[in-house]
Amino acid sequence: MKRAAVVVHPGKHDDLAGFRAVVSKAMADLGWADPLWLETSPADPGGGLTRHAVRSGVDLVLASGGDGTITACVAGVAGTGIPLGLLPCGTGNLLARNLRLPLSLDEALTVALTGVDRLLDVGVANGRPFVVMAGIGFDAQLLAGASEQLKNRMGWAAYVLSALPHLRERPVRVILRADGGPPQRRWANGVIVGNVGSLEANIRLLPDAVPDDGILDVAVLTAWRWTQWLRLAAGVLLRRDTDRLTRLACRELLVQASRARPWEVDGEVMGPARQLRVTVQPGNLLVRVPGTATG
Repeated sequence: MKRAAVVVHPGKHDDLAGFRAVVSKAMADLGWADPLWLETSPADPGGGLTRHAVRSGVDLVLASGGDGTITACVAGVAGTGIPLGLLPCGTGNLLARNLRLPLSLDEALTVALTGVDRLLDVGVANGRPFVVMAGIGFDAQLLAGASEQLKNRMGWAAYVLSALPHLRERPVRVILRADGGPPQRRWANGVIVGNVGSLEANIRLLPDAVPDDGILDVAVLTAWRWTQWLRLAAGVLLRRDTDRLTRLACRELLVQASRARPWEVDGEVMGPARQLRVTVQPGNLLVRVPGTATG
């Protein structure tokens, strides 16, 4: 019998026992063995648990938590040939949304247990893997300011509220080197590198991003005044070109900032740092998707 490991963030479930019952029944109904249950903790948010599951010989790893839990599991399963299934919960679920995976537990379980495997790229930022986005500056600041309580109460609007205090900050000088090319000197409030293109509320920041093309897409945000921030936001929302947003694509990017800025990977805020080095590992992750998908 096939067996899966379930890596679960217990704090994301109001009824953990009920969640386990639903998962166990779905597996039993489809002929899977009882799963290996692994709960995350502050000491191990998922990476070590996932590596343990892989060593145990499971056929599938199911990740149930927010974006941070998903990314931690990616770190443990990437490159192993063991597929990752997503059981989303939390406020973001950006990888699931970008892949158009179901968010309800029953449907997500059906995909995870009966779907097909799609090869995805994995980004690496300052040594940390990511599957959605990494960045330095503005995006890390607004993520840091959106508490779990605020996100639970306001949803994606919590990030808008968190961004407001930072709209008055001046851009910093950055030097960008893409694929080892010549330096590009810019003023930037933030530099965001994406493996996928959509943010909360289906906002397409990087409309050309594809998670399995071996390419990372980059957005450089530059605004000095409120009016320029409004122009930038309108350009993103209406998908129009704006001089406040520069986009590029590359396989490797080095960002050097004139002063230290916070940085983030898939919503987990790090830093501060003056450098962000990002590379891509093409096709290094198997993710379970609906049976009609290809990849």
